[in-house]
Amino acid sequence: MWIILKGIYFMIEVAGLTKNYGSIRALDNVSFRIEKGEVFGLLGPNGAGKTTTIKMLTTLSKPDSGKCIIDGVDVVHSPLEIKRHIGVVPQENNLERELSLYENLLIYGMLHSLKGLESKIEDALRTVGLLERKDSMVSHLSGGLQRRLLIARALLPKPSNLFLDEPSIGLDPQIRRQMWDIIRKIKIEGRTVVITTHYIEEAEALCDRVGILSKGRLIAIDTPENLLSNVGKYIMEYINEEGRLIQHICHSREEAYDMAKHRQNGAVIRKSNLEDVFIKLTGGRIE
Repeated sequence: MWIILKGIYFMIEVAGLTKNYGSIRALDNVSFRIEKGEVFGLLGPNGAGKTTTIKMLTTLSKPDSGKCIIDGVDVVHSPLEIKRHIGVVPQENNLERELSLYENLLIYGMLHSLKGLESKIEDALRTVGLLERKDSMVSHLSGGLQRRLLIARALLPKPSNLFLDEPSIGLDPQIRRQMWDIIRKIKIEGRTVVITTHYIEEAEALCDRVGILSKGRLIAIDTPENLLSNVGKYIMEYINEEGRLIQHICHSREEAYDMAKHRQNGAVIRKSNLEDVFIKLTGGRIE
């Protein structure tokens, strides 16, 4: 079943997804659609429901209600079939550290009965820039290179959809940007990419659209540009007499300057970001 609306092919459809852990509702009636070839981001603080969503989309957890359809396949009803369509990069590093890069991918490929493993391994390592290190031990790699290898492993079956749960968590800014370049390359290859993140700049740099999660609910979904346009282009900030940070939303640089010039103790003017959207919608910060 292909989901087509006005010529748009939706690779992923989530409808009414709900998940409870005892008395805690981790995900509350979440619905969204992702187009083929899109980079879609789930943005929110820790505990918002991002990883719970990914787990249900990738067969690691069953929803209490709702449905997930990927490439026309029902995730809950056909978990084995869906694994042919997806690659998953988890938050935790579960590589075999005492094996080489090549051996890690070889074992993974054999466990999944993949054909033409030699060429698939080379293609995957080439995509993430690790082909020349294929005989190195995983334990000799930096954290950033190990994250690359996790992506290579997920790409090994040549999936049409790639799920990355906090792909650059714990990486320094320079290595994080190298990771972003790999994700952009994967998009250019035609794959649909879903990432979870609480890094504002990551969502703004990579995502065609962003879904903002808060306390298990999807509170906004749109392109970063459209979400920002609903907030205002600039933020004027200053510290008041009580030492509190005060922020004013401005729709133009001129408006921000006009407000700032009346502040005797100075002010800062900056462009708005997705965290400002989150604060406007919830009153809290993404942490």
